[in-house]
This record gives sequence, C-alpha cells and structure tokens, in this order.
Amino acid sequence: MAKSNRTALITGSGRNIGRGCAAHLATLGFNVVINGSSNQKNCERVADEVRAAGTDAMIAMADCGDQTQVEEMAASAIKKFGRIDVLIHNAAIRPGAPFLEMSDTDLDQVMRVNTYAAVWLSRAALPGMIEAGWGRIINFTGMNAQRGSGGRPHVTMSKHAVVGLTKALAREFGPKGVTSNVISPGTFPGEGDNAAHGSLDKLLADVPVGRLGESDDIAALVAYLCGPYGGFVNGQLLQVNGGVEM
Repeated sequence: MAKSNRTALITGSGRNIGRGCAAHLATLGFNVVINGSSNQKNCERVADEVRAAGTDAMIAMADCGDQTQVEEMAASAIKKFGRIDVLIHNAAIRPGAPFLEMSDTDLDQVMRVNTYAAVWLSRAALPGMIEAGWGRIINFTGMNAQRGSGGRPHVTMSKHAVVGLTKALAREFGPKGVTSNVISPGTFPGEGDNAAHGSLDKLLADVPVGRLGESDDIAALVAYLCGPYGGFVNGQLLQVNGGVEM
C-alpha cells in the first residue's frame, strides 16, 4: 500500500488492541505514533511492525494521566509529521474499588487517564485536522461501563464521559471534515478489563457468536473508519462484542 502521508497517534499501542490498530493502519499507509507508559520494548516491537509495512513510526513514551507528558507527546508528533490526522485514545486504567471506598485521588487518576487525556489530545490534534479538512478521532468505552460496573464506579464514570465528549466533538467538528466515534469492545483475552471476570470458558459462554474477541476485530473497524469509506460514520457508539450487548 502506498503511503498516505497521514499520521495516526494511538495511545496504549504497545500491545493488544492498540498494537493491532497500529499494524492495520500501517498497511493503509499511515505513519504511526506509538505510545506506552512503561514498556518501551513492546513499543519498539510495534514500531518494527509499522516500519516493515513501509511507513514511518515514532515511539512516544508518556503517562496519559500527566497533562504535560500528553501535550509534549502530541507536540513531538506534530513536529515530526506535520499534524495528527488520526487520534485513537485507547489507553485506560481500570482499578477496582467499591463506591464508598473510592478515594478522590483514585477518581482523579482514572479520570485523567481515561477521559482528560482524550480532551488534551483532541485539543492538540484538531487544529491540524481542521486545516487539512480531514481527521478521525476514535475513543474507547466498554461493556462494563455501559452496564454500570459495580465495584468500579470511577471507571464507569470516566468511560461514560468519553462517550459524551465524542458526541460533542462529532457535532462540532463534523462540518470541518473531522469524524469522531467511540468503540466499545467486548471480551478480549489479555485486555485488563476482563482479567477479573473469571475463566475464559465462563466468559465464552456469554458470547452468542461462540468465540472471544481478537485485536483484529477492533483494528479492522478502526481501519474502516480511517479509510476511504468511513467518512459518513460520525458520533456513533460502535459495539464489537459478538452480541453480548445489543
């Protein structure tokens, strides 16, 4: 695939769903900014995959809960590639805590990583998208957040806020050529949100299609949204869960 001269910044892209998105977008010709908070070796492996597809990669290690680090990451990406054409906020933390035991410190940290980072990054990327007349913003929520997950109220709050942010951006910037959508993944082995829910057999029993998710299930949807035919999908909550939530 020929280079598109467009760049995607993907938070939490050192493994799992984020890695899959990076690999798929590289096959479409996108340069990719790969982000992780601690494991640089994982990010380097993803960067090698992107470069093997014939596009450029940049590693940006940053804690998405730290506004300064997030803004510096975005600025570095724009300095290297000119602008951020696709913004995918995939990084998230999901600590457990009953509501009456949830501290303000924990609430603040969850909101910063899961929600505020999407705000900071969108603020940094949107001017370039508007100037180009084209952009894609993709955020993530989750089934447990949609249902109202007992024992993790701060996570549910943060993920609902991301849906609201996405819809607001879709309405305001759709006329500028920038679409914004939010994806809700189902059960994906290896993703932290599913680790506390028991054995894979128990998880599988709840999925009508009879299998658990794979990173390519999400990455293919991301590639569609960022491809030539995805521009009429805007402001949507897109569920990829095998039918668990309908």
